[in-house]
Amino acid sequence: MLVLALLAGAAVAFAVSERLKLEKPPIAGPRVDKVFSPVCGCPQRRAVIAFRLRKSDRLELTVIDSEGREVRALVDGRRFGRGFHHLTWNGRDDLGALLPEGRYRPKVEFLDAGRTIVLPNPIRIDTTRPRVRLLSVGPRVLSPDGDGRADRVKVRYRASERGHGLLLVNGIRRVRGRWKRPNGELDWYGKVEGRALPPGRYRLSVAVVDLGGNVSRPVPAGVVQIRYVELEPDAVRARPGERFSVRVSADARSVRWTLRRGSSVVATGPGRAGSLALRAPRRPGRYLLAVEAAGHRARAVVLVRRRAQ
Repeated sequence: MLVLALLAGAAVAFAVSERLKLEKPPIAGPRVDKVFSPVCGCPQRRAVIAFRLRKSDRLELTVIDSEGREVRALVDGRRFGRGFHHLTWNGRDDLGALLPEGRYRPKVEFLDAGRTIVLPNPIRIDTTRPRVRLLSVGPRVLSPDGDGRADRVKVRYRASERGHGLLLVNGIRRVRGRWKRPNGELDWYGKVEGRALPPGRYRLSVAVVDLGGNVSRPVPAGVVQIRYVELEPDAVRARPGERFSVRVSADARSVRWTLRRGSSVVATGPGRAGSLALRAPRRPGRYLLAVEAAGHRARAVVLVRRRAQ
């Protein structure tokens, strides 16, 4: 009789086991954030735990650590209806203390169905900042005029872990890298909201935000100069009819110069970037030299004076 009872019990257990294997689980489509940082002050400071219930049930949802210990109770016997549900966890225990870095899993107990499921999706708490090292920056002079020459500066970096690169211009984030790679490149086209910035010097720095939302300390990347066309010197003194030269700094191959006195055009013509050689007017006075390249213009004053007798 004892043997028969044991056989009968084993048969019942086997039948229940097989039935549970064939029965669909009460939870479907679990979606759990893989990594987050409770201290980042960013959208990733909370982990999302989402799932769909096949039917209504009373749930207890807890978070367990890698040793299987319950570290946080998120739901205690509340009834959930059939359908999609969305919960968040802030990475803290029941007393509000921040839990250490590591892997955690959500555990769901179905009180009506008498089942417990530990979701296979681990959640990793990561509160460590990544580190970043600058590799190269160039060119140091750019002209974002859209002519395809020196229109962008490229910053290459290497990070201690995967993440998005960030390029800061004068301390403000202007570029976020698209790819989550430890080695990356960031291109800046000298523009803000699609508009080219004025000529001047701009301070660059590079940082990385990791998958959990932790941001590295910015690493200085030096200074770049935005320059469209620049004349040196900005004031020229010459005698009537004397030849003089002005250095034209521009990435455009050709330029257009105009010499004016008041509203009257005295002379005009084409030129090339580099050294622009011109002849001073024969009439003494104050003239304005304007040099245009790729839609941008620079000016210099030309003072024509007779030699003292």
